[in-house]
Amino acid sequence: MISDLVGIGIYTPAEAARLTGVGAGRIARWLRGHRVKGSRYEPLWRPQIDIDDGRVYLGFRDLMEVRVAAAFIKQGVSPQKVRRAIQIARTLFGKDHPLSTMSFRTDGHSVFLQLSEEEGDDKLIDLFRQQYAFHEIIEPSLKHIEFDESGVPSRWFPCGRSACIVIDPTRSFGHPIEAESGVPTAALAAAARAEGGVEAAAKAWHVPVRSVRRAVEFEEALQGRLAA
Repeated sequence: MISDLVGIGIYTPAEAARLTGVGAGRIARWLRGHRVKGSRYEPLWRPQIDIDDGRVYLGFRDLMEVRVAAAFIKQGVSPQKVRRAIQIARTLFGKDHPLSTMSFRTDGHSVFLQLSEEEGDDKLIDLFRQQYAFHEIIEPSLKHIEFDESGVPSRWFPCGRSACIVIDPTRSFGHPIEAESGVPTAALAAAARAEGGVEAAAKAWHVPVRSVRRAVEFEEALQGRLAA
Protein backbone atom coordinates (compact mmCIF):
# COMPACT_ATOMS: atom_id res chain seq x y z
CA MET A 1 0.00 0.00 0.00
CA ILE A 2 1.31 3.44 -0.96
CA SER A 3 -0.12 4.84 2.28
CA ASP A 4 2.25 2.55 4.22
CA LEU A 5 5.22 4.33 2.61
CA VAL A 6 4.27 7.82 3.78
CA GLY A 7 6.87 9.18 6.15
CA ILE A 8 9.65 6.71 5.43
CA GLY A 9 10.72 7.69 1.90
CA ILE A 10 11.17 5.33 -1.04
CA TYR A 11 14.11 4.98 -3.42
CA THR A 12 15.23 2.48 -6.03
CA PRO A 13 18.90 1.47 -5.91
CA ALA A 14 19.51 3.77 -8.89
CA GLU A 15 17.92 6.72 -7.08
CA ALA A 16 19.87 5.92 -3.92
CA ALA A 17 23.08 5.70 -5.94
CA ARG A 18 22.42 9.12 -7.43
CA LEU A 19 22.09 10.64 -3.96
CA THR A 20 24.83 8.75 -2.11
CA GLY A 21 27.47 8.14 -4.75
CA VAL A 22 27.44 4.40 -3.95
CA GLY A 23 26.89 2.18 -7.00
CA ALA A 24 23.35 0.89 -7.58
CA GLY A 25 24.57 -2.68 -8.08
CA ARG A 26 26.48 -2.58 -4.83
CA ILE A 27 23.47 -1.23 -2.94
CA ALA A 28 21.26 -3.97 -4.38
CA ARG A 29 23.77 -6.66 -3.35
CA TRP A 30 24.04 -5.25 0.17
CA LEU A 31 20.27 -5.33 0.65
CA ARG A 32 19.35 -8.43 -1.32
CA GLY A 33 22.39 -10.61 -0.69
CA HIS A 34 24.22 -12.40 -3.48
CA ARG A 35 26.16 -15.49 -4.49
CA VAL A 36 29.82 -15.67 -5.47
CA LYS A 37 31.31 -18.97 -6.66
CA GLY A 38 28.58 -20.96 -4.96
CA SER A 39 28.82 -19.11 -1.65
CA ARG A 40 25.78 -17.24 -0.38
CA TYR A 41 26.34 -13.81 1.18
CA GLU A 42 23.41 -12.62 3.27
CA PRO A 43 22.11 -9.02 3.13
CA LEU A 44 23.92 -6.53 5.35
CA TRP A 45 20.50 -5.63 6.76
CA ARG A 46 16.84 -5.92 5.83
CA PRO A 47 15.52 -2.80 4.09
CA GLN A 48 12.60 -0.80 5.44
CA ILE A 49 10.48 -1.48 2.37
CA ASP A 50 9.27 -4.79 0.97
CA ILE A 51 6.60 -4.34 -1.67
CA ASP A 52 6.90 -8.05 -2.52
CA ASP A 53 7.49 -7.47 -6.23
CA GLY A 54 10.97 -9.00 -6.31
CA ARG A 55 12.73 -5.64 -6.46
CA VAL A 56 14.90 -3.82 -3.94
CA TYR A 57 13.68 -0.53 -2.49
CA LEU A 58 15.20 1.65 0.19
CA GLY A 59 13.63 3.86 2.82
CA PHE A 60 15.27 7.01 4.17
CA ARG A 61 16.86 5.08 7.05
CA ASP A 62 18.35 2.64 4.52
CA LEU A 63 19.73 5.59 2.55
CA MET A 64 21.50 6.90 5.65
CA GLU A 65 22.77 3.42 6.55
CA VAL A 66 24.23 2.97 3.06
CA ARG A 67 26.35 6.09 3.47
CA VAL A 68 27.89 4.91 6.74
CA ALA A 69 28.38 1.30 5.59
CA ALA A 70 30.12 2.54 2.44
CA ALA A 71 32.50 4.67 4.52
CA PHE A 72 33.67 1.66 6.55
CA ILE A 73 33.94 -0.61 3.52
CA LYS A 74 36.02 2.04 1.76
CA GLN A 75 38.45 1.84 4.70
CA GLY A 76 38.90 -1.89 4.19
CA VAL A 77 36.24 -3.32 6.51
CA SER A 78 34.64 -6.24 4.65
CA PRO A 79 30.88 -6.23 4.04
CA GLN A 80 30.65 -9.38 6.18
CA LYS A 81 32.25 -7.56 9.11
CA VAL A 82 29.95 -4.57 8.57
CA ARG A 83 27.01 -6.99 8.77
CA ARG A 84 28.32 -8.36 12.06
CA ALA A 85 28.90 -4.82 13.38
CA ILE A 86 25.27 -4.02 12.57
CA GLN A 87 24.13 -7.10 14.49
CA ILE A 88 26.19 -6.13 17.54
CA ALA A 89 25.08 -2.49 17.37
CA ARG A 90 21.43 -3.45 16.94
CA THR A 91 21.59 -5.39 20.20
CA LEU A 92 23.48 -2.65 22.04
CA PHE A 93 21.47 0.33 20.86
CA GLY A 94 18.05 -1.19 20.13
CA LYS A 95 17.81 0.31 16.64
CA ASP A 96 17.08 -1.54 13.39
CA HIS A 97 19.41 0.74 11.44
CA PRO A 98 22.08 1.45 14.06
CA LEU A 99 25.03 2.70 11.98
CA SER A 100 23.49 6.09 11.26
CA THR A 101 22.24 6.83 14.80
CA MET A 102 23.63 9.27 17.35
CA SER A 103 24.30 6.30 19.65
CA PHE A 104 26.60 4.73 17.08
CA ARG A 105 28.20 8.08 16.36
CA THR A 106 29.28 8.35 20.01
CA ASP A 107 29.75 4.69 21.01
CA GLY A 108 30.22 2.77 17.76
CA HIS A 109 33.97 2.66 18.36
CA SER A 110 33.35 -0.02 21.00
CA VAL A 111 31.30 -2.08 18.53
CA PHE A 112 34.20 -2.40 16.12
CA LEU A 113 36.66 -3.15 18.91
CA GLN A 114 34.37 -5.94 20.11
CA LEU A 115 34.10 -7.26 16.56
CA SER A 116 37.87 -7.07 16.07
CA GLU A 117 38.56 -8.97 19.28
CA GLU A 118 35.87 -11.58 18.52
CA GLU A 119 37.53 -12.42 15.24
CA GLY A 120 41.14 -11.80 16.26
CA ASP A 121 41.50 -9.35 13.38
CA ASP A 122 44.71 -7.42 14.04
CA LYS A 123 44.11 -5.11 11.08
CA LEU A 124 40.74 -4.02 12.48
CA ILE A 125 42.16 -3.69 15.98
CA ASP A 126 44.87 -1.39 14.65
CA LEU A 127 42.32 0.63 12.66
CA PHE A 128 39.91 1.16 15.56
CA ARG A 129 42.25 1.22 18.53
CA GLN A 130 42.17 5.03 18.50
CA GLN A 131 38.83 6.79 18.93
CA TYR A 132 39.81 9.54 16.51
CA ALA A 133 40.27 7.01 13.68
CA PHE A 134 36.67 5.85 14.09
CA HIS A 135 35.38 9.43 14.02
CA GLU A 136 37.42 10.30 10.95
CA ILE A 137 35.59 7.53 9.11
CA ILE A 138 32.06 8.14 10.36
CA GLU A 139 31.79 11.92 10.65
CA PRO A 140 31.71 12.76 6.90
CA SER A 141 28.85 10.27 6.47
CA LEU A 142 26.76 11.90 9.20
CA LYS A 143 27.56 15.48 8.26
CA HIS A 144 24.54 17.67 7.52
CA ILE A 145 22.11 15.13 9.00
CA GLU A 146 19.44 16.32 11.42
CA PHE A 147 18.51 13.84 14.16
CA ASP A 148 15.25 13.53 16.08
CA GLU A 149 14.98 13.36 19.87
CA SER A 150 15.67 9.59 19.83
CA GLY A 151 18.92 10.03 17.93
CA VAL A 152 17.57 8.75 14.61
CA PRO A 153 18.16 10.62 11.32
CA SER A 154 15.13 12.71 10.40
CA ARG A 155 16.38 14.98 7.60
CA TRP A 156 19.45 15.29 5.40
CA PHE A 157 20.81 18.48 3.88
CA PRO A 158 23.11 16.90 1.26
CA CYS A 159 24.91 20.14 0.40
CA GLY A 160 24.63 21.75 3.84
CA ARG A 161 21.81 23.89 5.21
CA SER A 162 22.91 27.01 3.35
CA ALA A 163 22.20 25.32 -0.01
CA CYS A 164 18.49 25.03 0.94
CA ILE A 165 18.13 21.50 -0.44
CA VAL A 166 16.64 18.96 1.96
CA ILE A 167 15.79 15.26 1.87
CA ASP A 168 12.97 14.65 4.32
CA PRO A 169 11.14 11.30 4.37
CA THR A 170 7.91 13.02 5.41
CA ARG A 171 7.85 15.19 2.27
CA SER A 172 7.64 14.14 -1.40
CA PHE A 173 8.36 10.52 -0.43
CA GLY A 174 11.87 11.51 0.62
CA HIS A 175 13.03 12.94 -2.68
CA PRO A 176 15.10 16.15 -2.70
CA ILE A 177 13.15 19.37 -2.39
CA GLU A 178 14.13 23.01 -2.53
CA ALA A 179 13.54 24.01 1.08
CA GLU A 180 12.23 27.55 0.59
CA SER A 181 9.57 26.64 -1.97
CA GLY A 182 8.93 23.05 -0.89
CA VAL A 183 9.01 21.91 -4.53
CA PRO A 184 10.99 18.82 -5.61
CA THR A 185 14.30 19.80 -7.20
CA ALA A 186 13.69 17.48 -10.14
CA ALA A 187 10.42 19.27 -10.95
CA LEU A 188 11.98 22.74 -10.83
CA ALA A 189 14.99 21.68 -12.90
CA ALA A 190 12.72 20.05 -15.48
CA ALA A 191 10.62 23.22 -15.63
CA ALA A 192 13.74 25.30 -16.26
CA ARG A 193 14.57 23.10 -19.24
CA ALA A 194 11.02 23.06 -20.56
CA GLU A 195 10.38 26.79 -20.10
CA GLY A 196 13.75 27.85 -21.46
CA GLY A 197 15.23 29.32 -18.29
CA VAL A 198 15.01 29.77 -14.54
CA GLU A 199 12.96 32.97 -14.68
CA ALA A 200 10.20 31.41 -16.79
CA ALA A 201 10.21 28.30 -14.61
CA ALA A 202 9.92 30.40 -11.46
CA LYS A 203 6.93 32.22 -12.94
CA ALA A 204 5.26 28.95 -13.96
CA TRP A 205 5.70 27.48 -10.47
CA HIS A 206 5.06 30.72 -8.58
CA VAL A 207 8.34 30.40 -6.69
CA PRO A 208 11.37 32.70 -6.33
CA VAL A 209 13.95 32.57 -9.10
CA ARG A 210 16.57 31.65 -6.49
CA SER A 211 14.61 28.49 -5.69
CA VAL A 212 14.81 27.34 -9.29
CA ARG A 213 18.50 28.19 -9.48
CA ARG A 214 19.23 26.12 -6.37
CA ALA A 215 17.29 23.19 -7.78
CA VAL A 216 19.03 23.37 -11.15
CA GLU A 217 22.47 23.57 -9.53
CA PHE A 218 21.70 20.59 -7.31
CA GLU A 219 20.35 18.43 -10.12
CA GLU A 220 23.28 19.33 -12.37
CA ALA A 221 25.71 18.39 -9.60
CA LEU A 222 24.03 15.00 -9.24
CA GLN A 223 24.18 14.46 -12.98
CA GLY A 224 27.84 15.44 -13.00
CA ARG A 225 28.55 12.86 -10.29
CA LEU A 226 26.94 10.13 -12.39
CA ALA A 227 28.92 11.16 -15.46
CA ALA A 228 32.24 11.24 -13.59
